[in-house]
Amino acid sequence: MRLHALPANMKFFSPVALIATFFGSGLIAPASGTWGSLAAFGVGLVILSVAPASVLTAMCVAAYCLGHWAALRWTQIDAADTDPSAIVIDEVAGMWLVMVLVPFTLAAMLAAFVLFRLFDVLKPWPASWADKSLKGASGIMLDDIFAGFWAALVILAAQIYGLV
Repeated sequence: MRLHALPANMKFFSPVALIATFFGSGLIAPASGTWGSLAAFGVGLVILSVAPASVLTAMCVAAYCLGHWAALRWTQIDAADTDPSAIVIDEVAGMWLVMVLVPFTLAAMLAAFVLFRLFDVLKPWPASWADKSLKGASGIMLDDIFAGFWAALVILAAQIYGLV
């Protein structure tokens, strides 16, 4: 295991770095997206077990808005990398999105994690469109939101057939 480096003029405890890397989880390499998703998954499980889903929904919206801001600032600081792998707040927003859209059961939550990661990697349309066509913070953030919707759609369809 190794760690990604932050841009030269960015400090770890800056708000941009803390938000974008989800408190450092995005700095773990390889597979920083998986580490960020796993961190989001753990936090999401805790929140859903002690609070109504509306709390995680609000956190998802906040993660998206703050993530867009942090990704925008990061890419302004380091314009050479248009989609830094250390930025995982997009995975956080996408993971929480799928978690609030599906039932809070063990099978659905495990499927949420696996399917979100699968769709984040495969990028089915419109995630592929967002990833390729949108530049900067919007592209960084939106492809994971679409991956979250795809994961939720598959889980909800599987629920209809009694699979989760």
